[in-house]
Amino acid sequence: MNICKNMYVFIVVLASSFCFGSASDIVHQDDVAPKRPGCENNFVLVKVPTYINGVEDIEYVGVGARFGLTLESKEKHANLSILALADPPDCCSKPRNKLSGEVILAHRGNCSFTAKANVAEDAGASAILIINNRTELFKMVCEVNETDVKIGIAAVMLPQDAGASLEKYLTSRSTVKVQLYSPRRPVVDVAEVFLWLMAVGTILCASYWSAWSAREAAIEQDKLLKDGSDEFIDMDGVRSSGIVNINTASAILFVVIASCFLIMLYKLMSYWFIEVLVVLFCIGGVEGLQTCLVAILSCFRCFQPAGESFIKVPFFGAVSYLTLAVSPFCIAFAVVWAVFRRVSFAWIGQDILGIALIITVLQIVRVPNLKVGTVLLSCAFLYDIFWVFVSKWWFKESVMIVVARGDKSGEDGIPMLLKIPRMFDPWGGYSIIGFGDIILPGLLVAFSLRYDWLAKKNLRAGYFLWAMTAYGLGLLITYLALNMMDGHGQPALLYIVPFTLGTFLTLGRQRGDLKTLWTMGEPERHCPHIQFQPPGSQ
Repeated sequence: MNICKNMYVFIVVLASSFCFGSASDIVHQDDVAPKRPGCENNFVLVKVPTYINGVEDIEYVGVGARFGLTLESKEKHANLSILALADPPDCCSKPRNKLSGEVILAHRGNCSFTAKANVAEDAGASAILIINNRTELFKMVCEVNETDVKIGIAAVMLPQDAGASLEKYLTSRSTVKVQLYSPRRPVVDVAEVFLWLMAVGTILCASYWSAWSAREAAIEQDKLLKDGSDEFIDMDGVRSSGIVNINTASAILFVVIASCFLIMLYKLMSYWFIEVLVVLFCIGGVEGLQTCLVAILSCFRCFQPAGESFIKVPFFGAVSYLTLAVSPFCIAFAVVWAVFRRVSFAWIGQDILGIALIITVLQIVRVPNLKVGTVLLSCAFLYDIFWVFVSKWWFKESVMIVVARGDKSGEDGIPMLLKIPRMFDPWGGYSIIGFGDIILPGLLVAFSLRYDWLAKKNLRAGYFLWAMTAYGLGLLITYLALNMMDGHGQPALLYIVPFTLGTFLTLGRQRGDLKTLWTMGEPERHCPHIQFQPPGSQ
């Protein structure tokens, strides 16, 4: 079982490396090309629905230029215009074909983007679509020495494959019509509400399970002391059976190990490496789902005999019959998810495995006192900020965001995330939260409930209610910041840690419990007086 525990701790560190909340960016900033009069548009993603001979066809996605007319945000207000092919194709000189409100399709190159837009506007075009010479999108900016940048038409760049497809229809004499608009994200999507409930609910369940286990262990310990049994010598072993207590050194070491994992993922990100992560996630998910199901089923009387009967299994040690019964289902569930993880509803299976994994982690891994919790969350706070924001200075991009999205892997992100599709967002995508944003603060919240129960504090006089509320508010502020930043990834711990840790420290100091919380981590319990008589005494 120690091998299984070590494997689980490894997966915990890997899972906790991702502390990130995001919805896909639709507005992109660029410090290299700052705004100036005439060139002050945001780089926004643009929807380009197409109609071929009156029949609706593919909807492409482009990016708006720094210059030109601002696009409509609603499809019903966007004009449906005929698409015309530029002649010459680069649109660097006056087109030979006459234009009257058409959208012109031109190739990139031979002159500046603003020169193309000016030529198209002078020729009578209502907008210009510029085909990139690569499959990805490119930000169109104004050159430093350009002065004629007051352009009255919209300019949008399309990827090479989209442009080639449209060009093929135009050369075959088909009538092509397009619309250009850039819809805005809703201020709050229902997905974020459900994701918030999932994160809070997961910590809530894990905290009560952890506190119940700690109280049962304390009761068992007290019984051994009252009985004066020789077994009291091993009471620490009984109490910590199956539990991994973090110390200050391991809390600091977490940041180093997590950073190494993150750099490795960033450098080795590829299809095969994502497959490795999927396997590790499935191993952790199976163990988590199995542990949760056994705990739930053991609450029913009909399953208790199977849960209390054990058989010795090679490599795994003593395993209950109930665990053996649920294991095939858990393994099958994880395998089915892994095989069909690219289908639209696979996020449900991923979230079930993820929540089970997180709950089990918060049951096994514990912070023994507030000192360790403070060191762990403070290190995680700096870690999250560094890899989301500061890493851009060294790597030219946010390492955390690149890894979380699964860039260069051909996959829709890594599996160590909880995610829900954005239901009312015209851009679609997922709202996500990293496991670390739940596990790391969840360790402190679970500690608060264990302390309350052992100290026999009620909900209002204890610390759990306030820690749980602080976490919920911190996560809520994260989503507000996310929407205010137009979907740019945010380090969730930047908001969660000050709320959660600050609330705990402030209340502890006001109530006079800070010293006990900081050092012991639990209220002092008076041991019953036990008299030992020497052998042979009467």
